[in-house]
Amino acid sequence: MLLARRSGGNFQVVDAFSRVVRLGEGLTASGQLSEAAMSRAVDALKVCAEKLARQNVAKHRAIATQACRLADNGEAFLERVRLETGLNFDLISPEEEARLAVHGCVDLMDVERDAALVIDIGGGSTELSWVDLAEWRRRGGPESGGRPPMKSWSSAPIGVVTLSERFPERHDDRLAWYEEMKSFARQQLKTPRGARSMRAVFAEGRGHLVGTSGTVTSMAGVHLRLQRYDRSRVDGLWMTGEEALAACTRLRDLDIKGRGQEPTIGADRAELVLAGCAIYEAVAEKWPADKLRVGDRGLREGMLLNLMRRPKRRRRGGRKPQAAQTGGDET
Repeated sequence: MLLARRSGGNFQVVDAFSRVVRLGEGLTASGQLSEAAMSRAVDALKVCAEKLARQNVAKHRAIATQACRLADNGEAFLERVRLETGLNFDLISPEEEARLAVHGCVDLMDVERDAALVIDIGGGSTELSWVDLAEWRRRGGPESGGRPPMKSWSSAPIGVVTLSERFPERHDDRLAWYEEMKSFARQQLKTPRGARSMRAVFAEGRGHLVGTSGTVTSMAGVHLRLQRYDRSRVDGLWMTGEEALAACTRLRDLDIKGRGQEPTIGADRAELVLAGCAIYEAVAEKWPADKLRVGDRGLREGMLLNLMRRPKRRRRGGRKPQAAQTGGDET
């Protein structure tokens, strides 16, 4: 959950809350959200609902993604959430999920490059979005007030929960186990037709990667050797391709106990982070880039920016739009 107030053309965070609930745990095998996973999620959402109730919220939106899209009982779970917490969730499409991730990290993109590939590694899916920065420059770039055009997008049915369940951690020949995860991820990551023209851009070093998931922020924390997570140092960090792979290698060489002792990972993420690293490496091998921009942001920030967009004025005598409900309230 992210609660924010409009601040100029952006926003100022008022409150935030997150909890690892593993909603998709066991989903691949059963096709159902488990009772334990749903209860964990409802408990976390009750905290969100209580925080919202204490604030003067002008607008809000709640979304559900891959786990609820795949589960036979996904819609029933969202109805349970509505009844127990009062929160109404929209079940969004993979395309909207990809677009929200891009919107949330627009200001992380290097407009001097010709392309960016936004990587959003979730629990049950991974969204890739190819952004045409060269075309954005031609349209005026950030100063134009518009958003960079998405050349194409794709959604792969693999995430940190589903991949780690498919490939339980092995203590013998760990490198082979990791390579199996990476090979499977590579097979799942399809390149849509609209993105094929971007291959030459990345091959010639004119593109860069943007990572928006917990996997990438964990890699950044390990790279910086942080003793506690510091968003101000992680969000917006530039890492070289070699530094990103070195962080993955360091994590791969640790067992689950060792990863849990990493200050920026902890016990909750220790079991999942290597699956995320395998997915990241599979993407980086297919789309080589010398730089990775790390974003501690994504879907929530994209939703906030959408909620706070001012209505466009109608031309030539059209009715004036109503004033946006912002003021001093939170979104």
